[in-house]
Amino acid sequence: MSDCGMGRSTTIVPSPTCGDNHSAPSSSTSLKFSYGFGGRERGGEKMSVQEYLDKHMLARKIEDAVNAAVRAKTPDPVLFISNHMRKSVQSVITKVKARQILDSRGIPTVEVDLYTNKGMFRASAPSGASSGMYEAIELRDGYKGMYLGNSVTKAVRNINEKICEALIGMDPTQQSQIDQVMIDLDKTEKKGELGANSILAVSIAACKAGAAQKEVPLYKHIADLSGTTIALPVPVFTVISGGKRAGNNLAIQEIMVLPVGARTFEEALQMGSETYHHLKAVITEKYGAHGCNVGEDGGFSPNVSSIKEGLDLVSEAIGRTGYNDKIKIAINVAATEFCIGTKYDLDFKISNKSGQNFKSAEDMIEMYKELCSDYPILSIEDPFDKEDWEHTKLFSALQICQVAGADLLMSNPQRIEKAIRGSTCNALVLKVNQIGTVTEAIAAVKLAKDAHWGVIISHRSGETDDSFIADFSVGLTTGQIKAGAPCRGERLCKYNQLLRIEEDLGDQANYTGEGWRVLS
Repeated sequence: MSDCGMGRSTTIVPSPTCGDNHSAPSSSTSLKFSYGFGGRERGGEKMSVQEYLDKHMLARKIEDAVNAAVRAKTPDPVLFISNHMRKSVQSVITKVKARQILDSRGIPTVEVDLYTNKGMFRASAPSGASSGMYEAIELRDGYKGMYLGNSVTKAVRNINEKICEALIGMDPTQQSQIDQVMIDLDKTEKKGELGANSILAVSIAACKAGAAQKEVPLYKHIADLSGTTIALPVPVFTVISGGKRAGNNLAIQEIMVLPVGARTFEEALQMGSETYHHLKAVITEKYGAHGCNVGEDGGFSPNVSSIKEGLDLVSEAIGRTGYNDKIKIAINVAATEFCIGTKYDLDFKISNKSGQNFKSAEDMIEMYKELCSDYPILSIEDPFDKEDWEHTKLFSALQICQVAGADLLMSNPQRIEKAIRGSTCNALVLKVNQIGTVTEAIAAVKLAKDAHWGVIISHRSGETDDSFIADFSVGLTTGQIKAGAPCRGERLCKYNQLLRIEEDLGDQANYTGEGWRVLS
């Protein structure tokens, strides 16, 4: 008679566990699993049911699940045991699928669905209006007959045909290993072969999958990866847009507000929203409804003729809120946009102008000193051309405000290190798509924080409904997040995610507030 499991039964007795103070029952409760027929074919060999159970250690796993259900006194043991068994399976990447979607400007970008045993995890790559020679390369098709050359089908194909194959079977919790595999597969310094947009979307999706595998929130997983504590950042709200992002005459790119005096992030969001709506009323009164048109990041774009005129509007709006000293101001000059040689043309957007309003770098320093004296300005971003390290350093040395490098640094580790060595600025504006992977972005933030710099996690002009940077800013305790105006869905999804995180943390929530500048 064949020994193939006919009439065989396996008896499983719940085993005692550490810390269980209950006395053992006088007679053990046993669970019997009977198998009524012989073997399974595998590789031409018959395997009995018992051999199959032993091979995969199923008996012990089932026993553990039953014991856990008994201890939990669950009213639904089938569901409990099913979930327990699912959690015991180590998650691996099983599939990566990419597609082309449109960002907030209507320009194509990359979206990725990454699958593991735990489910599907989606991420998308943001995109900026400006790109520099020092940042990771965004791969676009260049065929003018499709999306004016902006389609990303090559990047999508690289994910579906190359990256997917390389990552199948990898543990999603091993973020640095996943990112390194993609970097090695690309083989270029700036990710020009596979495209930083394809690599980043996969990297973010893997990070989300890693958090799910560990059954922790995304921000907690990021904190674990970086070895940092957790804190909610001060939101840096864009309220007036200028530069190349808006159709007005304002040379600088943004005027922003920071609710540093709020007690919670929820209160900070309220302050930002109320300021924004009071500003809308102020602009309507002075310029009419057409002055309330918005730029790409949601800021209003009234046709102001000077920086001071814009700052006066914002100051009046803050005054109307009643928050006064609790709200401070920041400006993003983006001076590279209007630098001509060694001069800066603050009237570069004005047509039919009588003359050129050129200022030297020294004139710009004097202007910034005056602005910081007249208005509660805490931070100035890119006050000079991205290659003008000398005057950026001179202005930073005055220590009258935070001097943040965006175009100056390009989130590039070599440029960050150079700026640290030379004391060129004292804050990093980190844009994850400029560097290309979660691991490298974490390392860039660490560089800045080790130098006691401020760190601003920033959105891009071309955004999606992916709220990753909200969790990223909390997990890395950056202290500041710049995600645009408190309007438009692709901006608000970041701020609303921060609300959820604060709620999730409960009494453990720590809003950075007055400590926005430097956090260790």
